[in-house]
Amino acid sequence: MRDRHVRSGSGAARPLRLVTALLAGVALIAGCSSGGGGAAAGGTATVTSEAPPVAKITASAADGAKDVSVAEPVTLTVAEGKFDEVVLTNQDSKEVKGELSADGRTWTTAEDLGYGKTYKYTGRATGTDGKKVESTGSFTTIAPGKVVRATVNPTDGKTVGVAMPIKITFDEAVQDKAAVQKALSVRTTPEVEGAWAWVKANEVHWRPREYWPANTKVSVAANLYGVPLGGGAYGKADLTTEFSIGRNQVVKMNTPSHKMDVYRDGVLVKSYPASYGDDNNPDLNTPNGTLVVMEKEEVGDFSNPKYGYTNVMKKWAVRISNHGEFIHENNDNAANIGRRNTSHGCANLLEHDAKDYFDSALIGDPVEITGSKANMPTTSDVFDWLLTWDQWLAKSAL
Repeated sequence: MRDRHVRSGSGAARPLRLVTALLAGVALIAGCSSGGGGAAAGGTATVTSEAPPVAKITASAADGAKDVSVAEPVTLTVAEGKFDEVVLTNQDSKEVKGELSADGRTWTTAEDLGYGKTYKYTGRATGTDGKKVESTGSFTTIAPGKVVRATVNPTDGKTVGVAMPIKITFDEAVQDKAAVQKALSVRTTPEVEGAWAWVKANEVHWRPREYWPANTKVSVAANLYGVPLGGGAYGKADLTTEFSIGRNQVVKMNTPSHKMDVYRDGVLVKSYPASYGDDNNPDLNTPNGTLVVMEKEEVGDFSNPKYGYTNVMKKWAVRISNHGEFIHENNDNAANIGRRNTSHGCANLLEHDAKDYFDSALIGDPVEITGSKANMPTTSDVFDWLLTWDQWLAKSAL
């Protein structure tokens, strides 16, 4: 019995020592297999990696963008950093001019982009963490179905009268009139109240609520390049003009009076005997309304086969409408000037008076006509002052 007990105890002890040894081996192996950080036996293993750059570059025209507007500048912006370099090139690999903001975070094109062109950009920046980042891409601008030209009047450097409207005329009718108006601006010194109105499908005018103050300085900007005009058409180019308003001179014609009065700053300075349109024939009246001096010719052709006269040339002709009305010399009608109204609608003056008035007149001077049996129709090219202010405002597209 003793021998069996001893043998039995010895047999149970061997497996215990083996298990203990194996566990110690596992612990040893685990202690030697910690990460590159060399964690101590029994500690937590750690894994390290490099943090990504914090700077991020974005472009207003994303990579691959199509139909990008040319009416707005393209910008590249970097967050959490500053630009080292930005390059934008056209299809001919020519670099586009640009400007970097003072803080170095925004780059903006400084010249117009072309219609239907592809551009490539590269932006390089350094982040606030000192790491370099780069962004590249390309985009294509809008390709118009057609481009439409516009002109502006008055042109640079002109001095005009106190009723002169600003006129912008397009080569064809404009569908998106609101888009055009948003691209127009008028700055004046002193400040003057006024508004844009569409007088034709292809023509928009700006006029002051009242006559311009004398000697006003006017600056007009029509940023039409890239503006959608509707129907696939876009503006061809930007327009600007700077001009001045001259002295305040207003002509007043009360047709029954048989005289034409000229006022400067509200004071009567000249009164000329005149003959106006035939009072008994509304078709020949000099019609009521406020007109505008449009053109001056030293000699004008007044031939009118409809009324049986040709090769009729008259001196010192001042056009005041496209309805047919002028102020001009007509010594052939001298017997009626200052006595009776016998013209076909024009204001007839004696030659020396016509010359005197001609020399004083500016394009854009107002001519106020009263007393006739007929009113001026709103078919003349310049009917701006035939409308009330409310009627004028109703013609705005905004």
